[in-house]
Amino acid sequence: DNMFLQGWLGILFCSIHGMLGSVLDCEVGGVHCTMSIEMLLDRAIQHAELIYRISEETRTQFKETFIPLALVTQQGHADHLCTVILPTPSSKSEVGQISDKWLLHSVLILVQFWINHLVDLQASLDHYDNTPQDLLDKTKWVSSKLMSLEKGLLTLIRKVRWDVLLFFNKNSIADHLASPRTMEHVMRDYTMLSCFRKDAHKIETFLKLFKCRQTDWPGCSFY
Repeated sequence: DNMFLQGWLGILFCSIHGMLGSVLDCEVGGVHCTMSIEMLLDRAIQHAELIYRISEETRTQFKETFIPLALVTQQGHADHLCTVILPTPSSKSEVGQISDKWLLHSVLILVQFWINHLVDLQASLDHYDNTPQDLLDKTKWVSSKLMSLEKGLLTLIRKVRWDVLLFFNKNSIADHLASPRTMEHVMRDYTMLSCFRKDAHKIETFLKLFKCRQTDWPGCSFY
């Protein structure tokens, strides 16, 4: 069963790479990028949707592999433990006050923030006993797609002629690399995966909201 699952994941990731391999391959400076703003945005949204989907699968698999059911019930989803990197608008009036520039730069900040912290998480997972290979593959795949998304966002921001705000402070989350395989350490990693899933959904939502403001997109009634 495990061999079948790994084979299926390999097919999935290869298919996704084939579908999105040239998604955000424009030069970061944007000088040689012939892709339109609308196409860049569509590809960025595709990336964000897949990143969110895999973040959910990764979090669920980690929970089922390493955390006792009783402790999961006690801790819940762990979303309430997340540090708020960026506030989420809670009403239509708040959404209306947000600028397009704020939306794109917020997505870039979130992406850059998690590029760093997923590296820390991968280092932590390498110290676990019997970590499923497909779980490691998923975290590495998400990291690579975040870096690709970052390049696409930088190109998109330059195409709309906005200044680029670079890099979020890496020290915003305390170093979580304690002694591996203590339950406290496991729960910290689970919380990090939960927070990443939450922010991945925020990235997807912000990009779709930005698209709604640029085009007459059928999905805009939701926002």
